[in-house]
Amino acid sequence: MLARINSYALNGLEGYGVGVEVDIHAGLPGFDVVGLPDTAIKESRERVRSAVKNSGFDFTPRKITVNLAPAYTKKEGPIFDLAIAIGLLASTEQAGVDEHRKPLPTIGEYVFLGELSLSGAVTRINGVMPMLISAREHGVKKIVIPYANACEAMYIRGVEVYAVKTLRDAVKIINGDAPAPIKTCDVLPNAYGVVAEDLKYVKGQYSAKRALEIAAAGGHNIITIGSPGGGKTMLAKCLPGILPDMTESEILETTKIHSVAGILDERYGIVTERPFRSPHHTTSRIALTGGGSSARPGEISYAHNGVLFLDELPEYPRNALEILRQPLEDGVITVSRAARTVEYPANFMLVASMNPCPCGFYGSATHECTCTPSQRGKYMSRISGPLLDRIDLHIEVDEVNYGDLTSDVEAESSADVKARVDAARKLQTARYAGTPVHSNAKMTSEMIKTHCSLDPAGEKIMQSAFDKLGMSARAYTRILKVARTIADLDGSASVGAKHVAEAVMYRSLDKAVK
Repeated sequence: MLARINSYALNGLEGYGVGVEVDIHAGLPGFDVVGLPDTAIKESRERVRSAVKNSGFDFTPRKITVNLAPAYTKKEGPIFDLAIAIGLLASTEQAGVDEHRKPLPTIGEYVFLGELSLSGAVTRINGVMPMLISAREHGVKKIVIPYANACEAMYIRGVEVYAVKTLRDAVKIINGDAPAPIKTCDVLPNAYGVVAEDLKYVKGQYSAKRALEIAAAGGHNIITIGSPGGGKTMLAKCLPGILPDMTESEILETTKIHSVAGILDERYGIVTERPFRSPHHTTSRIALTGGGSSARPGEISYAHNGVLFLDELPEYPRNALEILRQPLEDGVITVSRAARTVEYPANFMLVASMNPCPCGFYGSATHECTCTPSQRGKYMSRISGPLLDRIDLHIEVDEVNYGDLTSDVEAESSADVKARVDAARKLQTARYAGTPVHSNAKMTSEMIKTHCSLDPAGEKIMQSAFDKLGMSARAYTRILKVARTIADLDGSASVGAKHVAEAVMYRSLDKAVK
């Protein structure tokens, strides 16, 4: 008897339907899986065999052929175990048939996803949320998933999701004994109270905190330069606490990436806080940008809608840093492999930090620098001009003095700064309504011309900075974008000379790397 079970697979973040066809007929005993399966799917033969037996069903040695359609796409992972087992039981008339041994129509109403253990338990899989969303968009109404993935499904409306713990639970569903589907709930930002570092505990560093506020208000990339121990890392960790709350679409899009990668916290099943990713400088190019044999997402995609923090920027491999240039401009990364090409979102804020020289004390008032001019030049040259052009704000972080460290005066809290950031973002949301742009950092050339026109005083300041610093055209537009953000924080409808002057101050590294 031939049975056809519905399942789903992923290509990047997009799901597509897979038909699991199971045919059992006379012949020498065997269990073959065709349809471009990978090693994990081929191994499902042993998992399914044991799971069926240990669930109390019969597994008579016969000729078994499983086809995963469409056959021209590569299938990966153990997600088809449950569908194969259900097809096997249906083809042997142990499930999905009525009292007259005729197939029940309910079996074709469901999509089955799940890995099987040898005991018959249905275990957690990756990528459930993007598959649920894609299945809903393609008209699927009922889906069976592992109970361990139930938290992800709670936030997807418009489809009935059934969570099962064992193979026998799944059989009950197709036999007409389906339990109530998972209850859905609203997507809320910061639902789990994850708290970032607070700016009120950062001693001194008033200019750096001002720059951090501007970066958060406009979604700008930022780099901090200063001696070790000045607070560069702590400043970076404070940034998520002053960024605007994630929207529902941002939450779901970010969760999809984390679900595919298998890094989703199963206690919550969703990402409600902006990601903060801080890969070590020994991270490989593929780990940073994504790739591998299965074209998985990388760190820059994990940081989508959040922050990517690169500490000690010059220590990262040059080829890895240069790959960041395209996603910084486009907000996506394209991963191409022999078998597939996948595009992942990568719209993140880049926050980088570095020392001013190899020893870290060039320009320090308390420590003597031991580096030669050539060593300092070589160190700075590890960061290319084109990459630095894409970083909007360059901030020099001063050493903290003893008076600041021991002061009892509490600095401004992240909550207070966030209120101003939210107000500035509200202006930008209204300004760019009806477009895919949501922040000043992503303005197009036409938007810059419309919203960043300068008065004569501002033009004079800009021309002087352009000539003295030898800026590129990209650096020029970055200054205009930052000036627009400063004006928004100031509540000004136009960009004035003081806004341009402050924005120019945040390009201190331009001349150093030319």
